[in-house]
Amino acid sequence: MAEVTQGIFRNVSNEMYIASEALRIMQKQKAPAFSADDDAVLTNYKKQLDHATKFIPTWVKVAVAVALGLGTMVGWKRIVVTVGERIGKTHLTYGQGASAELVAMLTIGAADAYGLPVSTTHVLSSGVAGTMAANGSGLQWRTVRSLALAWILTLPVSIALAGLLFWAFRGLF
Repeated sequence: MAEVTQGIFRNVSNEMYIASEALRIMQKQKAPAFSADDDAVLTNYKKQLDHATKFIPTWVKVAVAVALGLGTMVGWKRIVVTVGERIGKTHLTYGQGASAELVAMLTIGAADAYGLPVSTTHVLSSGVAGTMAANGSGLQWRTVRSLALAWILTLPVSIALAGLLFWAFRGLF
C-alpha cells in the first residue's frame, strides 16, 4: 500500500474493503462450495485484506478514550440526575433501574449480534422511560421531548461537524 499513489489510494482501499466483505458473505453463506484448499487461500487473502483496511490507529483510540473520559468526568452528574430523576415523575427505584439495565443489555447485545449501531445512553434512557410508564408513575414530557430532540439532532450535527473538521484538517495537512 505504501507504493500506491495518493490519487488512487482511496479507490484501491475501497476495492479491497469490498472484496473482503464479498468474501465474508460468501464464506458465511457457504456458497459456492469451495474446496478446503480454496477456502484456506481465500481465508488467508481476506485476512490480509482486513489487515490492510480494517484498523484503527493508536492515536485515534487514545483521542476517543480521552474525549469519552473527559466528557464523563465533566457531565456525569447531569447525566445521572436526568436519567434517574427527570425522565419520570418519581425517582427511579432499584427494581426499575434493574429492569432498564436488563433491557438495555439485551437490546445492545441484539444490536451487536446483528451489527447494528446503537447508543447505549439512548437505549438506557428509553428503558428508564419504559419502566416509568409501566409503573404508572408517568413521564416528564418536557425531559422526554428534550432527549428526543437531542437524539434527532445528534446525527446531522455530528455529520456537519465531522465534515467541517475534515475539511479544515485536510487544508492544514
